[in-house]
Amino acid sequence: MSEAADRVQAPFGTREVTISGTEEIGPYRVFSCADADGPQPAAGQFYMLASSERWGGGCDERPYLPRAISVLAAADRQLSFVLEAVGPGTERLAELELGDGLRLLGPLGNGFTAPQAGVRAILCGGGIGVAPLAMLQQELIAQGHEVTALLGFRDSEHAAGAEFLEAAQVATDDGSVGQAGLVTELLLAELDRDANAVIYSCGPPQMLDAIRAISTASGVPAQLALEAPMACGYGACYGCVVKTADGSFRRSCVDGPVVAADELAADWLTVGGGG
Repeated sequence: MSEAADRVQAPFGTREVTISGTEEIGPYRVFSCADADGPQPAAGQFYMLASSERWGGGCDERPYLPRAISVLAAADRQLSFVLEAVGPGTERLAELELGDGLRLLGPLGNGFTAPQAGVRAILCGGGIGVAPLAMLQQELIAQGHEVTALLGFRDSEHAAGAEFLEAAQVATDDGSVGQAGLVTELLLAELDRDANAVIYSCGPPQMLDAIRAISTASGVPAQLALEAPMACGYGACYGCVVKTADGSFRRSCVDGPVVAADELAADWLTVGGGG
């Protein structure tokens, strides 16, 4: 995991940008913006996002909290994000169209660390967690690493998210696309074939916990991008803490979101894990 001093640092304060592109892929909404004043983020980092207008609900339009969204792609000062509308905040972000304003803070947190030369990268993601893995895959391929992508979804509609990565093996809960079952079954098969690897993962907490257990049992290191609920994004509220193996707690936003699997407590999901 990257040390805090090495992370890409966000400029102070929020920035106002304009939506420059939108796309619907299955149940997911992809939107892009030009961020002329921001640095190039690393794969696994995230931004706190809010719409410039109508960011609130109820008769008094009480503001929502900004939403923590991982970067899908970043090049030439253009940022892309993907989300699924599952609540009032993400529903409002999903409504944004060309020319609409977006307020962002970031990049925040620690990203993924590339494997050593000659060690395969296994990307194992689920649902909306495919976003940071898509950016990581592009970075690792450009660096000459061998990359295997394994993705899990609930059904064929959500499996449209496999389009974000190249040559991904897919598992679906209902068997409508790819292999029937869990993405962790694909992971176990890949480790049986070649365990000289590092696992990179992002997805639902239960999936991440299963991968933590696989990493512990196999001795194959894993880096997990946690999807813990975040209110501020910069460590002030302590709303995203997770329990670590030494009994202490870490904030996912500043000490993560990417953490080594062996740093998490076995009961991290039930004690401060957001599960």
